[in-house]
Amino acid sequence: MRLLIASDLHGSPEAAAFLRRRCEELLPDMLVLLGDYLYHGPRNPLPSSYGPPSVVSVFADFETPIVAVRGNCDAEVDLMLLPFAVEDSAVIAADGLRIVAQHGHHLPSCPPIPGVRPGDVVLSGHTHIPRGETVDGVHFWNPGSTTLPKGGFPASYGVFEAGAFRVFGLDGRFLLEHRPSAA
Repeated sequence: MRLLIASDLHGSPEAAAFLRRRCEELLPDMLVLLGDYLYHGPRNPLPSSYGPPSVVSVFADFETPIVAVRGNCDAEVDLMLLPFAVEDSAVIAADGLRIVAQHGHHLPSCPPIPGVRPGDVVLSGHTHIPRGETVDGVHFWNPGSTTLPKGGFPASYGVFEAGAFRVFGLDGRFLLEHRPSAA
């Protein structure tokens, strides 16, 4: 299974268009979006190409199936505009792994985590910092942010395929890989 994974678009039509192009090129089984779609948030700068209506337009006729979870900057009024369903969390079975997707603002950074067991993957965004590591048997993956990266990282996204999670900069630069074994 191939998953294209992104988080924290924060109203950037450029980031949405980039994801559309990557879906057309990679043909993933699904696009996993980890929240913060339209609003930039009160603590973040305004993205250079801020345009929430344009983000909605990019996703309006998207052909790739989308699994999306709600972020801390996603107001209900904004979510009503999105042309895909948004849940608080999602569970994805892929290549023998149980992937628990949440935005991450309510998650601790290490176990124990309610509903998560050793061997599971916790897939989240929120921090805007890429992550791929195992802590006490739980795998933590974060694709970083497509729009407002932090921690000195470039804008980024993730790909899961052949049992590995990889993060790339929007410029194509490889950033990290994490390859857990299925529990």
